[in-house]
Amino acid sequence: RGHVPIEFYISEQWFVKMDELVKPALDAVNNGHITFHPGHWIKTYNHWMENIKDWCVSRQLWWGHQIPVWYHKDDRSKTHVSVEGPIDPENWEQDPDVLDTWASSWLWPMAVHAWPEQDKNLNKFYPTDTLVTGPDIIFFWVARMIITGYEFMNKRPFKDVYFTSILRDEEGQKLSKSLGNSPDPHALFDEYGTDAVRFGIMLMAPQGLDVLFSKTRLNIGRNFMNKLWNACRFIDMNLSNEKNDILDIDKIELDMPDLWILSRLGRTIREYDRQLDRFHFNEAAKVIYDFTWNDLCDWYLEIAKTRFHSDNEMAKDITRNITIKCIRTILCLFHPYAPFITEELWSHFKKTGEPDLIITPWPDHEDSRISDTIEKDMKIVQDVITAIRSVRSRMNVPPSKSSNLLVRCTTGQGTFIQSYEPLLRSLANIDDLSLGPAIEKPPRSATAVVHGMELYIPLGGLVDLMQEKSQMNKRKEKIESLLSGIENKLANENFIDRAPEEIVLRERQKMKDLNDELLKVNTNLKELE
Repeated sequence: RGHVPIEFYISEQWFVKMDELVKPALDAVNNGHITFHPGHWIKTYNHWMENIKDWCVSRQLWWGHQIPVWYHKDDRSKTHVSVEGPIDPENWEQDPDVLDTWASSWLWPMAVHAWPEQDKNLNKFYPTDTLVTGPDIIFFWVARMIITGYEFMNKRPFKDVYFTSILRDEEGQKLSKSLGNSPDPHALFDEYGTDAVRFGIMLMAPQGLDVLFSKTRLNIGRNFMNKLWNACRFIDMNLSNEKNDILDIDKIELDMPDLWILSRLGRTIREYDRQLDRFHFNEAAKVIYDFTWNDLCDWYLEIAKTRFHSDNEMAKDITRNITIKCIRTILCLFHPYAPFITEELWSHFKKTGEPDLIITPWPDHEDSRISDTIEKDMKIVQDVITAIRSVRSRMNVPPSKSSNLLVRCTTGQGTFIQSYEPLLRSLANIDDLSLGPAIEKPPRSATAVVHGMELYIPLGGLVDLMQEKSQMNKRKEKIESLLSGIENKLANENFIDRAPEEIVLRERQKMKDLNDELLKVNTNLKELE
């Protein structure tokens, strides 16, 4: 660290013979009695343990655990070894050396509970469940704690070991105070917020892989905190205290959006817990991020806005109860990542007499609410609305102007879309809706193809038709490029012979779908002539 030459010096030191101590520790990890997360660090662990050398445990420092060896003042060849010391200390002199830092730290799982005394806390908390540490000290600390656990306690010191990612700068060097490349965390907290920094780093930290740290990536965390805060503010503004959280939604017939968000919530809880159990904390962070941002804020709260502006009091009450249920669950799940903001927001939504969020019970799984059918149906509606919005945006249709929508579809598709007409009108700004298999494309209309349905939006002179034609030509070129790639792949005998059958079938289905879409695009281009 000092960047000066190392000066070699011959001296007497204390060593621990290690080769006879490592076998129980090696077996424990390789037999799965102790689990590493991620598992590839076992290879590093085995390398160190299988090539272990005698350990020099003495250091010539002023601080540390002093070596428990005493020399007789009259005859230094006489030694006394014990933790307690000799019964006549006036005749003895203790070795001035102290233990290496790691020779003290390897006792940590036991020493913090008054070991070697058989304290009640030792029996209660040893072994512990999980050790969280960095992979750069696998041998220095983790391996040695496992060795002492089996040597002195005849038990594993912990069940799981989670190795965090190592933060590195954009040039790949480990963040270090000595290198001067480590940002001041307090400055980051002031700029982005404490919870935002923590969550932003977790999102960019895949399990077991190093992270190239960049301040700009913390914006993701800050933006999410703002999104969560504004969502809670919107929900809080629309609460009706005398009706808040009194409906039994299990006994009420709910609309599809309500069933959908409850299904997504149940799936989120299940997947979130699954990722935590696997020690995939970054994946768990993404699960809660995706639900909060994409499902709740982008869709359900947009639907809630239309209900809160309506005269349907029952719909308002149902929406209040469901939004509160969702946000309370989100705050519970998100609390380990963002303890400060979630605790503050919890104070606005907790029931009378409920404890603080930090000691609130973990949300139960609600698998009974999960419905693949509901989610599939809602996905179709979302795709239709997204396509309409995309067309309007691409064609520069003013947001204040509503559009007519014509849909060429099967009778069954028409019945499905008709049942969700209110959603289309409110979320896609649709005025008149016409649909069915006999629908013809009106002149000067923008087109989108979704789930086999052709959506036509008459532009009525509001947009540049040449721009629409240009977009169609670009899509045509893209489809033709994709088709060329698939056709070349399917013409390759090595691919056909070696690829799994399901992959070959998938590529053929892609080619069919793209050819169908190309046919529709060409038809639309012809109609724009």
